[in-house]
Amino acid sequence: MTKTIIATDRAPAAVGPYSQAVRIGNLVYTAGQLGLVPGTKEFAGPDIEAQTRQALENLRAILEAAGSCLEHVVKTTVFMLDMGEFARMNGVYAEFFAHNPPARSAVQVAALPLGGRVEIEAVAEACDCASIEACGCLA
Repeated sequence: MTKTIIATDRAPAAVGPYSQAVRIGNLVYTAGQLGLVPGTKEFAGPDIEAQTRQALENLRAILEAAGSCLEHVVKTTVFMLDMGEFARMNGVYAEFFAHNPPARSAVQVAALPLGGRVEIEAVAEACDCASIEACGCLA
């Protein structure tokens, strides 16, 4: 199988020795995404809702660059600074995964890069759909 490195300017650039995502075969593995606005090192907002929304938008952009989409996510891991904010994070998360949500783990961590409140990573299947209408993919 060929390992393909995925990079897009529609999501924050990797700031270390890692890739935004790697596609191998029919699977896409993303790096964890913070709620950073692409092209900046600024968070979308100070609260968990704004950061969760931006992290998921960043994931969407990376998945689309890899030939996938949120509809094809099979597993996510959510890293949170404060598990007491779980319900608020979950409310935003549910907007992005309203139907057939992926498997998920959520854990509280001692700290996140750049002082973030949430980081989300995903594993997705590459899309082989016949049309955009078939699954909602934009790729």
